Amino acid sequence: MNVAFLKYSLIRLALFAPLFVLFTFLQLGVLMSVICAALIAFALSYLFFQKQRDEAAAALHHRFSGKAKPLRSAGEVQDANAEDALLDANPDITISNDAAKDHKSRG
Repeated sequence: MNVAFLKYSLIRLALFAPLFVLFTFLQLGVLMSVICAALIAFALSYLFFQKQRDEAAAALHHRFSGKAKPLRSAGEVQDANAEDALLDANPDITISNDAAKDHKSRG
């Protein structure tokens, strides 16, 4: 996850949490406390944290624009490392990622 997005999310959470506790303490009810705290936290973060918001938006834009490197799970990284080790140990083995080509050659 991107640092700018995480930072902005934590700022909004830091605004939301005490407001939620305050509204719950004032006995507004849980649902109304959530709504009021969320609206006020949104307004405060929108007004006073523009730089962090813009950085988070740019990070999200970069992530979903197709220019960012793909995220890989730990399992995918282990699989890739295992394939690399197999290929290094056995140069005569080839790996094909084209499922359509593999299917036709078997048929």
